[in-house]
Amino acid sequence: MIIIPARLASTRFPQKVLADIGGLPMVVRTAKRVAHLDRVVVAADDESILSTCQAHGIEAMLTSTTHKSGTDRIHECANILGVSDDEIIINVQADEPFIEPEVVESLMNKLKTLQDKNEPFIMGSCFNAINAESAQDPNLVKVVLDDEDNAIYFSRSLIPYNRGGGATYFGHIGIYGFSKKSLKEFCNLSDAPIEDIEKLEQLRAIYHQKKIAMVKVASTGFGIDTPEDLKRAIEIFL
Repeated sequence: MIIIPARLASTRFPQKVLADIGGLPMVVRTAKRVAHLDRVVVAADDESILSTCQAHGIEAMLTSTTHKSGTDRIHECANILGVSDDEIIINVQADEPFIEPEVVESLMNKLKTLQDKNEPFIMGSCFNAINAESAQDPNLVKVVLDDEDNAIYFSRSLIPYNRGGGATYFGHIGIYGFSKKSLKEFCNLSDAPIEDIEKLEQLRAIYHQKKIAMVKVASTGFGIDTPEDLKRAIEIFL
């Protein structure tokens, strides 16, 4: 199952999920990119998102307006839907209208592999290689990995610091996956200081010593974080 959390009052870019991109609202375009892979549900916090999705044939439901994170929002949605504990849930961000279906499939496959190994906590995400210039952008989250491609740390800062030369930088792609059981466990963890400092909810898992399996993918997509990103996205469809 794919659940897309959609919040109207984005702090950095309000109402961006309803911004028009090539004739479709952003959240609708994102949903249609992955609709052939699995059941897709938009977890909205506002009637305007709900009605927009329904007008375009996208399944959607209202969730609380008080959630701190998108992960908390998809957890509520999964509970309303009665999703079983062993179901794989993919969280695709509403501001990722260029997400490649292959990226989502790669994450799905990785999480199913973890299930087959009976891993106690199943959470994953994706990354790709980025250049040093892109790594300077605080809107592009970086990740450092261990030798099994589990995440050690995520940051908006440049990591690793290139003191010795020859650093390789990895950019985090804003997609997450969980088993329903692990999603519940994640949402029941206490907030982490590093999570609030960086404003990156995935750091909650690392703080509590939970593994986040990372999948390397080839992706040219980009999230819409700023009005400049939206302008760039619109130009692609001109």
